[in-house]
Amino acid sequence: MDVFYNPIGIGDVLIIPLKDEEDRYNVSHKTIGPVTRIVNNRQEVLGYNILNASKHIELYQTGKIQLTSELLDSIKQVFETNNIQDSLDFDLSPKFVVGYVLEKDQHENADKLSVCKVDVGDEVLQIVCGAPNVGKGQKVVVAKVGATMPSGLRIKPTELRGVPSNGMICSQKELAMPNAPEEKGIYVLDDSYSVGQVFTV
Repeated sequence: MDVFYNPIGIGDVLIIPLKDEEDRYNVSHKTIGPVTRIVNNRQEVLGYNILNASKHIELYQTGKIQLTSELLDSIKQVFETNNIQDSLDFDLSPKFVVGYVLEKDQHENADKLSVCKVDVGDEVLQIVCGAPNVGKGQKVVVAKVGATMPSGLRIKPTELRGVPSNGMICSQKELAMPNAPEEKGIYVLDDSYSVGQVFTV
């Protein structure tokens, strides 16, 4: 899970996004002390903003920041100090990992899509992939549900032409890697990578 801190571009605000809401008119917020809780009309929490963040939390990075247990403990302390009882039991497991393509089958409703079973170490994910070079037996980079891509896209469970997909097999371009090739295709890793290990650019 990632949080965001851009003091030059946005100000001294730590942004904690949890869910997307397509209808911006469906959003409201309430501020308690330095914490703004953002909800939709079903009262589902979409995220939090912590104002004057540097006064409450030691932040050593800017931009996209991986939420660690230490940082989460600091955020929980801010909530506790302001008597905010919200549960902050966030999933801190890595979201970009090395996967192994166990199976690749043709999508029954789309010629250019494949349905893959991908071992990511602690589970096997079904991922629908449109890359022409995906194949059984490859080690690949998987963005799991909850990952935030460099483009800002958040990975969530979806259906592609009626088939469930839980994650994304990534290209070098999607990972914003330097000198990424322009042609379409996933990033196929060599055997030096281990299934389930965290992938960092």
